[in-house]
Amino acid sequence: MNEIIDPRAPRRVRHETRLRLLTVAAVTDITPLMRRVRLEGDLSGFASPGHADHIKAFFFPPGTTPELPPIGPNGVQFAPGERPEMRDYTPRYWSVEEGWIDLDFVLHGDGPAAGWAAAAAPGQNLVIGGPRGSVVVPMAYDWYLLVGDETALPAIGRRIEELPRGARVLAFIEVENAAEEQAFDTEADLSLTYVHRNGAPAGTTTLLQDAVAAATLPAGEAYGYIAGEVNMARAVRAHLTESRGFHPEWVKAAGYWHLGIADAQEDH
Repeated sequence: MNEIIDPRAPRRVRHETRLRLLTVAAVTDITPLMRRVRLEGDLSGFASPGHADHIKAFFFPPGTTPELPPIGPNGVQFAPGERPEMRDYTPRYWSVEEGWIDLDFVLHGDGPAAGWAAAAAPGQNLVIGGPRGSVVVPMAYDWYLLVGDETALPAIGRRIEELPRGARVLAFIEVENAAEEQAFDTEADLSLTYVHRNGAPAGTTTLLQDAVAAATLPAGEAYGYIAGEVNMARAVRAHLTESRGFHPEWVKAAGYWHLGIADAQEDH
């Protein structure tokens, strides 16, 4: 008996684990709080077919020269006292042929990643690994819903720009203020709504939940992607599945960070 495969089911793709030592080539502030860092180096074999893919960036202790660690049977191996902090980032743009990749960093707080990005300058090095896997959402839905705060902007921006002509997409994005809004070059049929915290601490408002709840959503089957603060992502997902009729398997809620818990990452 042949297994029936749902054409709408997201497809998982695994990639070979590989680390790369890259060099900062350019630093661009695309908004006052969003910095794009272009890294150059050997991108041979790099693949990122999923809009929410993530690479892992390694931030070594001060005074330590970044270098490629060995990979053993249990993963990456570090010398005692030299284990770096690791954070996940969505590849925004890249060229395997030309050997560069762009990563977007939110400039907030004093953590290792924000501190590195704030001081990033051409000539510095960064070790990245991955992506180890991808989730590819097929073009088999009537429309697409994207919801997130600024930490999800790289993934949301990729999705908006990668959707083809005629695809219908609604996006709700929370940022600090109007200066943090980004525009996207897309052929998709995009309805984009920004909401502003205007001084309220990130993760303390219900702006996104309220905006989605108040929205008139299109008819038909949709795929929902929600990412950002954990509690927000959970709340929006619950609203979509419990009150809006979304199929639970067609709603992805990714907790990129957790209010009040330093360095918490559920699924980025």
